[in-house]
Amino acid sequence: MNVGDRVRLLTGTEEGIVTRLLDSELVEVAIDNDFTIPVLRRELVLVAAEEGQAFRRPAPEPARPATGSKKNKPTGGQPKALRPGSPPAAATASPSGRPQPAGPSAAMPPRPAAPTPPPPAAKGLYLALVHQAPELLALHLVNNTEAEVVFTYGEERQTKYRALATGQLKAKAASAPLAHLHLKDFEQWPAVVFQLLSFKLNSDTAYGLLTKRQSFKASTFYTSRRPAPVIGKEAYLFQLDERPAPALNPEKLAQAEAALEAAASPAPALDSKQASALQQALAGDKPAPVPAAIAPAPPKPAAALVAPPHEFDLHIEKLRPEGAEGLSNTALLRLQLDAFEDALSRALATNMHEIIFIHGAGNGTLRKEIHRQLSRNKDIKFFEEAQKEKFGYGATLVRLK
Repeated sequence: MNVGDRVRLLTGTEEGIVTRLLDSELVEVAIDNDFTIPVLRRELVLVAAEEGQAFRRPAPEPARPATGSKKNKPTGGQPKALRPGSPPAAATASPSGRPQPAGPSAAMPPRPAAPTPPPPAAKGLYLALVHQAPELLALHLVNNTEAEVVFTYGEERQTKYRALATGQLKAKAASAPLAHLHLKDFEQWPAVVFQLLSFKLNSDTAYGLLTKRQSFKASTFYTSRRPAPVIGKEAYLFQLDERPAPALNPEKLAQAEAALEAAASPAPALDSKQASALQQALAGDKPAPVPAAIAPAPPKPAAALVAPPHEFDLHIEKLRPEGAEGLSNTALLRLQLDAFEDALSRALATNMHEIIFIHGAGNGTLRKEIHRQLSRNKDIKFFEEAQKEKFGYGATLVRLK
C-alpha cells in the first residue's frame, strides 16, 4: 500500500485516497476528499482501476442541441421562412447589388476570440501541485532539463526539518507523488525543502548542490496555476532553480587539494651538514646538536573562539566607528563581506543554530553577494528574508546545519 492508492473501508462503503503513511500499521486516508482519518491497514482494501471502470458510472456526455422531430421539418427542401404563410426573411445586399435572403449565419453574433494560452514553462526544475481531486493536491518534482537530477525532499514544520524522500530523475521526467496536501489545511501546510544535484553523463561541467526552501502564501499560490511541463496537466507551478547551482571551478578545486596535500606532507629532510652531524653524534664522537630545522617550536596559546551575536549588523558605522571617510565603495563592500565571512565561520565553529545578518536594503549589492555566497555553502541548511515586519528587506535569516 502506497501513498496515492485508492482504498475502501472494510467496515463501510466509504472510499478514499491514502495521503500519508503514519507507521507500519497506520495510514492517513482522505475520505471523499472532505476530511482525513487515521485507519489501520488491516481495515482497508485496495480498489483496483479495473473495478472503478466496471462499477462506476461514466461521466455524462455533454448535451446536444435539440434538432426537432421530422414532422416539424419543412417538406420539399424549401426553407421554413419561404413556406406560404411565413413572414419574409430579411434581405441583405450582395456585392452585385442584388438582395440576398439572410441565412442563419447572418443572424449569428461573431465568435469571441479564443483566450491566449499561457506561455509554456521554460527549462528548469519545478515543484508542481496537481489536483487529484477538487480539494486534494499531489506534490511532484518535475525535471524539465536535459540533465539528470538526484534529489532529496523534506518538510519543515515549526522550524523542525524531517527528511521524507530521495530519488533520481531522468531528463524530461516527473517524480511520483512525494506528498498529498489538502486545500482546506492550506494555512497549516509545511514549507518544503529540496536538495538538487544535476549531472549529465560525459559533460565537462560539474555543479554544486542547490538547496531550495519553498513556502506557500495565498497571495501567490492561486496565481501560479498554469500547464506543467512533462506532466501535461494544469498545476500550481513553482520553479526551484531561479538561481541555478554554480559551476564548480576545477582550478580552485585543484588549489584546495594541493593545500590539503601540503598540510599532510612529512617534515622536510635534513641537508648534508645536519645529516653528518647527527651521524657523528650517534657514533659517540661528540654530543649531538639539535638541528635547527627540526627543533620543536613552542606551542602558541590558542585564542578563545567567540560566537557572534544572533543579530549581526553589517552597517559600516557598526563595523568602523570612525566612519567611511577615505574608503571607496569597493573597499567598503570588501570590509562588510570580510565581516560577514568571519561571523559566519565563527557561527559554524560554535555550533550556532541560526544567525541573522542585517545588511540593509540600499541598492542590493551587499544582499546579492551575501545570498550568492550562502547558496554555495554546503553547511547552510537554507536562508530567507528575516522578520519583514522588523527588518523589512534589509536582513537575512541563515539556518545552519
